[in-house]
Amino acid sequence: MARAAGKKKAKAGDNIWVQTDILMTHDVCGPGTIGVFKREFGPQAKVWDRNKVVIMPDHYIFTTDSKSNRNVDILRDFVREQNLPYFYDVIDDANGTWKFDPAKGILQRQYGSHYAGVCHTALPQKGHTRPGEILFGTDSHTCMAGAFNEFATGIGNTDAGFVMGTGKLLLKVPETMHFRLEGKLQPGVMAKDIILHCIGEIGFDGATYRALQFDGSGIQHLTMDDRMTIANMAIEAGGKNAIFEFDDQTQAAVDQRCKLNGTKQTYQPVERDRKETFVYELTVDLSALEPIVACHPNPGERKLAKEMSGTQLDRAYVGSCTGGKTSDFIEFARVLRGKKVVIDTFGVPATPEIVHDLQTARWGDKTIWQILTDAGVQMTENAGCAACLGGPVDTFGRMNAPLKCISATNRNFPGRMGHKESQVFLASPATVAASALTGHITDPREILS
Repeated sequence: MARAAGKKKAKAGDNIWVQTDILMTHDVCGPGTIGVFKREFGPQAKVWDRNKVVIMPDHYIFTTDSKSNRNVDILRDFVREQNLPYFYDVIDDANGTWKFDPAKGILQRQYGSHYAGVCHTALPQKGHTRPGEILFGTDSHTCMAGAFNEFATGIGNTDAGFVMGTGKLLLKVPETMHFRLEGKLQPGVMAKDIILHCIGEIGFDGATYRALQFDGSGIQHLTMDDRMTIANMAIEAGGKNAIFEFDDQTQAAVDQRCKLNGTKQTYQPVERDRKETFVYELTVDLSALEPIVACHPNPGERKLAKEMSGTQLDRAYVGSCTGGKTSDFIEFARVLRGKKVVIDTFGVPATPEIVHDLQTARWGDKTIWQILTDAGVQMTENAGCAACLGGPVDTFGRMNAPLKCISATNRNFPGRMGHKESQVFLASPATVAASALTGHITDPREILS
């Protein structure tokens, strides 16, 4: 943050103006951000830097709701007007209009070649996350990009409209909480269990406007997908951002994606301050962790999965930026392989690239996709946020009745996935899979053993 403000140093509590490297918005907040931008800077104003604005429709896409469809068209009109290069449209016609066709069904692909899927997963896939940079997004889970050693945080439409016109924003430097990860996860335990454990320790508001720093020898055993899962849910404890140290894995992932997509390839990683101070410290022995569930009505209601076998379920769901990555579906399939689910189970890959991975990667004589559909999972090719945040009533996987759902998503406040009297239990893809097989919350180690 000090570097982005042109200062030698900055300390917690300082209010500083920082220069923005990337501003991301999507179909839910994009129209509002554009409205603020035009109101404050004028109807003919131009964005401060067309190469630093990334627009990714992903939330309310595959629905017949006309206003949701219209939001995508508003984004397209603005992109054409501003000549923005990084717009990941649902359709290929730059002058067309988007309309979901229910006659084709929700499972069959309805997007064009530029569509990127869930913004937080797509940002690194498309080469827009770089170490040492400042990334703002009009979505609370923008903190997920902290896995790539950058300051990434969610902002509102008003702030985003200001950034769109000026490229800068006034921020207060947050205090830092330190989470030191040691050891290695045991089979059946996933990165989702790490972050649910941490949130359970501090509460769903225990990190309010604080940075969550993750380091320790255990980090070397965590993939970039794992780190993204952990960073993603910093906001579920109220965190301003999360950040991981830069290492060879970070460098390999960022370099490969920036080169593949032709985006900026230079960056300057940020290192830990030798005089760093923390307002809270926790050491987590990864080898001692067990599968965890966050119970209704908030992510801080932590219990062990093995203690909740009496909780009957109506539905299981795997998807979102948190739990819809390729590695998430592989672990989902590991538990389900050769078996059948006994409750309605939905799978929503986060991005089209992940759809391709699952439909081409083979496990024995079947693809991952076939293993899941053979197990009874309803898999859709229409990658996106889907039921993670409810959406219109025809959203795939949405709960339109007071059901109980175990989900690999990130948030479980009342009404989050639809009906306001429904209950959402947050868990890892492995725990979701095991529970889908039994119809009640189940420790995946019982199935894997």
